[in-house]
Amino acid sequence: MSKIDNLNYKHSTPFKTGVLLLNLGTPDEPTSSSVRRYLDEFLSDPRVIDKPRWLWWIILHTIILRFRPRKAAHAYQQIWTEQGSPLLTISKSQAIKLQALLEKKYPNVSVKLGMRYGSPSTKNALNSFKNNNTNNLVILPLYPQYSATTTASTFDAIAKVFKSWRHLPSLDFISHYHDYPLYITTLANSITEFWQDHGQAEKLIMSFHGLPKSYLIAGDPYFCECQKTARLLAEELNLSDEQWMITFQSRMGVEEWLSPYTDKSLEQLAQQGVKNVQVVCPGFSSDCLETLEEINMQNRDVFLTAGGEDYAYIPALNDSDAHINMMATLVRPHLERHQQLHDDTDTTLEDSAKRAEKLLENF
Repeated sequence: MSKIDNLNYKHSTPFKTGVLLLNLGTPDEPTSSSVRRYLDEFLSDPRVIDKPRWLWWIILHTIILRFRPRKAAHAYQQIWTEQGSPLLTISKSQAIKLQALLEKKYPNVSVKLGMRYGSPSTKNALNSFKNNNTNNLVILPLYPQYSATTTASTFDAIAKVFKSWRHLPSLDFISHYHDYPLYITTLANSITEFWQDHGQAEKLIMSFHGLPKSYLIAGDPYFCECQKTARLLAEELNLSDEQWMITFQSRMGVEEWLSPYTDKSLEQLAQQGVKNVQVVCPGFSSDCLETLEEINMQNRDVFLTAGGEDYAYIPALNDSDAHINMMATLVRPHLERHQQLHDDTDTTLEDSAKRAEKLLENF
């Protein structure tokens, strides 16, 4: 906190509670230069790529950032809307809707959005809470399944910002919700509603973002949490083992990733005579490049080219009322606890703050 901040700070300002929604991020524009900046930040994170720094720097700057941005920019152009990036547009709507829902009961609660990479940044979101005298923070990374590459990286970004703060807020960090009953029910209901409109396919593919297999061996629980989400979802939908399967998408490089791979599985299913499939991505809280372009376009072509006849992507939960209600239910116990603590100590804190303000007047 700077000297100017100290002069402007009022100890008697009422404390508030903030809810911070965090997602991965997106380029500002579907252009090679914008994608290059985004990928540079994303792929420079040691949580994402755990190779020796010197070796990875060479690979990143001499190969990946020279060739990948143009290809990725073209993919982003396929899904870009008049409002911009679907991920950002949907995430903003989620924050607005969650704010509207929570403030009905918690008028002093503020909901903000941050991205791990790109804009709006995690740092700016946290600083806006600080400037609003937010004393309690509930952090909800929108990754249902925990991974060091996503959830832990988010915590790293928050901790980095906190290093410069004099007054740290109390912090509730929701690290995962892969088996949260209302999350499973909300997913199941969205799939059931899709079936009511489009019918049920022979096979439901539950596709999760992939990770190098070495991360699993090193102790990352992501694979196990994906498996549990898929199993619970299949049980909620009353699916037999033959009616669904779990796969992993978005692999990069030449090393082995979590398997089975989504694209290879779709190809094999078509070759085996499966004529229609539906794909859902339970690890994505918002539709984005990986769902709208990779799953709904690239993998559609893979399945149909291999002999499949009917392919459908079931959208993410996005900013649906049911999803927003699920988020509110996740954070509500933390808000209740903060409210109770505030009510119990309100008088004491107010008296102490007044004494602090009076003391500062003498300086």
